[in-house]
Amino acid sequence: MEQSDVIIVGSGIAALQLLANLRRDMNVIVLTKSEVKMSNSFHAQGGVAAALAPEDDSYEHYIDTIEAGRGLNDPEAVSQLTRQAPSIIRELLEAGCAFDQDERGEIVLGREGSHRWNRIVHGGGDQTGKRLVDCLLQKVGANVSIKEHEFVFQLLTDEQGKCYGVRSKGRDGGINTYLAPHIVLATGGCGQLYAATSNAETVTGDGLALAYLAGAELVDMEFVQFHPTMLSINGDIKGLVTEAVRGEGAVLLDVSGRRIMKGVHPQEDLAARHIVAQTIYNYISQGRDVFLDITRIDDFTAKFPTVAKLCKAKGVDMTKGKIPVAPGAHFLMGGVKTDEAGRTTVDGLYAVGEVACTGVHGANRLASNSLLEGLVYGKRLAAHLNQQAWEVPRYHALSGNQEQPEIMLPAVMEIQQSMIERVGIMRTRSELRKQKEWLETFSIPENLDALSTSQISRVFMLITSWLITTSALARTESRGGHFREDFPNENSGWQQRHIRLQKNRKQGEIYESTEAPAFT
Repeated sequence: MEQSDVIIVGSGIAALQLLANLRRDMNVIVLTKSEVKMSNSFHAQGGVAAALAPEDDSYEHYIDTIEAGRGLNDPEAVSQLTRQAPSIIRELLEAGCAFDQDERGEIVLGREGSHRWNRIVHGGGDQTGKRLVDCLLQKVGANVSIKEHEFVFQLLTDEQGKCYGVRSKGRDGGINTYLAPHIVLATGGCGQLYAATSNAETVTGDGLALAYLAGAELVDMEFVQFHPTMLSINGDIKGLVTEAVRGEGAVLLDVSGRRIMKGVHPQEDLAARHIVAQTIYNYISQGRDVFLDITRIDDFTAKFPTVAKLCKAKGVDMTKGKIPVAPGAHFLMGGVKTDEAGRTTVDGLYAVGEVACTGVHGANRLASNSLLEGLVYGKRLAAHLNQQAWEVPRYHALSGNQEQPEIMLPAVMEIQQSMIERVGIMRTRSELRKQKEWLETFSIPENLDALSTSQISRVFMLITSWLITTSALARTESRGGHFREDFPNENSGWQQRHIRLQKNRKQGEIYESTEAPAFT
């Protein structure tokens, strides 16, 4: 049993930014289920959105974010995020982060979907995540202990519901207990619930399930963003092709060479991700392949080394200038409900990054706002924790049970395939009900001690899949990343309405937000 001041579960951008800004006299333990650099953040090809161009400003960034989120965003959260973005970039530059710059030393600004101005900051072309992680790791102090291959499977709460520690399984399967007055979830999203995804193999929704089991409130779980352009080889997803490729001039074509986004949206190939993804999905479902035409981009390999390397490794003939693409699960807009400082509804428990729902993304995330969110909220949570009084957590004896329970669990691929088929880009009431009923045939044991990490991972996948499915069934409209074929339009009656999920409460409860949308 180890004690510290702060425990962070996860090691992506949000966690590292938090570490970089915490006081050096605080003892911090970081627990990550694999390795520090095995995260979506490290592999992020996209950039960080910030209004740095002379013709741009934070209000323009705000408007684009609200529009992409279809008015479901928290306006104040979006305003704060977009206003703080430029200073975050300047701080990282001063810290030595290697962002792409021109010959005059000015930051090169790219463009991505739904942005009306060039405001995307990249590092190494499509290696922004790697550059950010490497930069922030240099700022980690000696007060931090990073423990890899520690799979957190339980949040400890006392009789009053306060979170005071975690339990994890190490590489050898042994159970470890860590105590702290401040527990931070920075576990990322849940893309690996789907058979087609851009997410790292470790991103299976653990933090969302942990928070739910601990009694925290989750919201907007139906909003799953599918990235339009994943490399698709014979129908199998092989990796991400960053949106910045379209920002540089690439266009989407069908097999006849026709531009598929012409006439679909005024921004054509740079329309909001849900619009592009749904368009590509419709073509592929009719048996018509879709390609990304990169012939307009000079020095493609130099500008996008990660994408070029991926395509070469998977046998794509780059001389033809066409990359076969299909959509894949990419980002969760909903998550554990937090306030502006990262506090959840459970005392002592915080959430930051993709696992959290801060209100900035609404129904669909604007491109390159995810790394920005992690950086802004990681720093903000650090400022909050730096002001907290030190406490010594009190351990509460648990009634352990090492007997192996009889448990029936589906295979990982079975969960992934069922989610992509029934709770994917296009949803219907009948398929959602079928999925919910199927998920509920599996009994989840209260005590997970005797389960293997593989079994626990599947338990968490089932819980998080159920959260998404339940929310998707409740929202009877189409908005952003949530598309119902049986309710294909946005419904003004759902404007600023959210779906709450919380253990021991009526599930799928709908509530009104306190603020009217600032833009529709």
